[in-house]
Amino acid sequence: MASRPIRIAGSSGSASDRRHAMAAFAQAYNDDPVDVIIADYMSEGNMAVTGARKVDSASAGPLYSDSNPLSLTAPAFEASFLEALEPALEDLARYKIKVAVNAGAGDTEGLYRIVCDLIKKKGLTIPVAWISGDEVLPAVQNALSSGTSKFKNVYTGEILSDWQFEPIYAQAYLGGLGIAEAFSKGAQIVIAGRVSDASPVIGSAYWYHKWTRDQLHELANAFVAGHLIECSTYITGGNYSGFRQLESAGWDDLGFPIAEISKDGSVVITKQKNSGGTVTVDTCSSQLVYEIQGPYYYNSDVTAVLDGLWFEQVAKDRVALHGVKGAPPPPTTKVGITAKGGSQAEAYYFLTGLHIEDKARMLEAQLRKAMAAYSKDFTMLTFSVIGSAVPDADNQNAATATFRIFAQAKSADALAPKKFLRPIIDNIMQGYPGATFHMDFRQGFPKPFFEYYVALLPQSDVQHKLYFRNEDTTIEPPTVTKIYPERQPSSLGPNISVNMQNFGPTERVPLGTIVNARSGDKGSDCNCGFWVRHADEYTWLRNLLTIDNIKVLLGKEYDTTRRPKIEVERFELYNLKGVHFLFRNLLDRGVNSTSSVDFLGKNCAEFLRNRHVDVPVKFLNRSRL
Repeated sequence: MASRPIRIAGSSGSASDRRHAMAAFAQAYNDDPVDVIIADYMSEGNMAVTGARKVDSASAGPLYSDSNPLSLTAPAFEASFLEALEPALEDLARYKIKVAVNAGAGDTEGLYRIVCDLIKKKGLTIPVAWISGDEVLPAVQNALSSGTSKFKNVYTGEILSDWQFEPIYAQAYLGGLGIAEAFSKGAQIVIAGRVSDASPVIGSAYWYHKWTRDQLHELANAFVAGHLIECSTYITGGNYSGFRQLESAGWDDLGFPIAEISKDGSVVITKQKNSGGTVTVDTCSSQLVYEIQGPYYYNSDVTAVLDGLWFEQVAKDRVALHGVKGAPPPPTTKVGITAKGGSQAEAYYFLTGLHIEDKARMLEAQLRKAMAAYSKDFTMLTFSVIGSAVPDADNQNAATATFRIFAQAKSADALAPKKFLRPIIDNIMQGYPGATFHMDFRQGFPKPFFEYYVALLPQSDVQHKLYFRNEDTTIEPPTVTKIYPERQPSSLGPNISVNMQNFGPTERVPLGTIVNARSGDKGSDCNCGFWVRHADEYTWLRNLLTIDNIKVLLGKEYDTTRRPKIEVERFELYNLKGVHFLFRNLLDRGVNSTSSVDFLGKNCAEFLRNRHVDVPVKFLNRSRL
């Protein structure tokens, strides 16, 4: 079996991904066979929400559901997995394709039981296993009470005892060896909670090739392969700064990816046959720089060293991965701790035509006064203009910007309509010329939000278990680990600087004219990677994108008064022709509680690509993105 590479299909990158891919992969088995279908449903956003649902379903607030979009009592697992699985079951059973998902969220056993019942009702025979151990609040509480850990926040540096919120739920990131054990025991579908995004791929390759824990090179390559396909079509043209190149082939149905992993750890990334999108060095580079936080990439099973990584286009829609090095995993794993943060509300006005900034200043001054009697009980009140009015626009929408009012408070009563929404609405008659508010007031009513705290927990404190055929198997933590520094290596700029005038005449244009980029969130941190296509462009890019220069490009986003303090770390991916940055605390507490509309950090890259810099004309004469 293992004489050929294992083919692992990525069928979902989030709980809101399209749901047809699992069935499409299974149905196409005869023409385009895959051994395992994986799906990633977990994120820091829904970890907090589903965890809170498990503790108190009414507190979690509405989350999208096809059956009831406003349900306050949705399940604590990711129900969208069932929509993907159900139409695939007959073909999964027919072709014995294995499935590994992390859709269990806050109720893995509950999802397991529903899946077993669904299979039984269809008269099929598909063995199902489930994984536990990710729910670790008791372990966190025990370590706190015994004094064995202060649970320092990996993003802000604070310690858990100083956190002003009361933890209600905690989930640790598990590795992939529970999944591997389940497959080796005969399971066909494995349902997990918070295993890491790449763990289903690690576990699948480990099982298929009968690897051992000390094969760090192979594990590291499988880990990076898992990162590459975990976000589904993010590697075939989704969230891709070179997206305009794909229009001629069609944007409407990007194909889902496949990782081919050989016994020696060699990896080739491809995609579904006869599907849209593309797999190129650039699309793979785009996904690689997404969500990493330095040259060391940590998992419970292995650490991947990325600084020498590069890609090779070996055929159309086939890209080989090279240069990954393996190192022991850390003795700890990441743990996300959830707390109820309070309530928040927001409302919008529209500003049209001339003097947008002055209209915004007038409205803000009026609203601050109108809410002065109540805002003392707010923990946050912000006013911001989203977008800008196009000068001399030929239609009214193009001449309109949005003004956003956003508030948070410890209690819902502090944001009751008479204290937040009513003063905003009642201001309209004394407003700026053309004053118009958004008539959908639903976001103006208080709704709960959650705080999310990320720390490290010893892997030995995690009770990682597999449940299959009325037996449970303990998955032991790794015995060989390595302690890594808290901060990853960072450089202010290139080791050897060059005179930028040596590149010849320049034109002041957006950075993104020739530079690709992608960004993403990890808690309150935002990462952003940039890369170019030619060696001389990389020499220029390395010298342009120093830490000092990136702070200038961040503009007002680099707010030196913000607490926790925004910090910038930088490292270079030489073989990828890339420069990567970690913007610590740029996202204001992360997805569940941030005041930013870029709550996932995905638009930071596009903001920076839009900043104007002096680009050598000879680069512009080659081709533009």
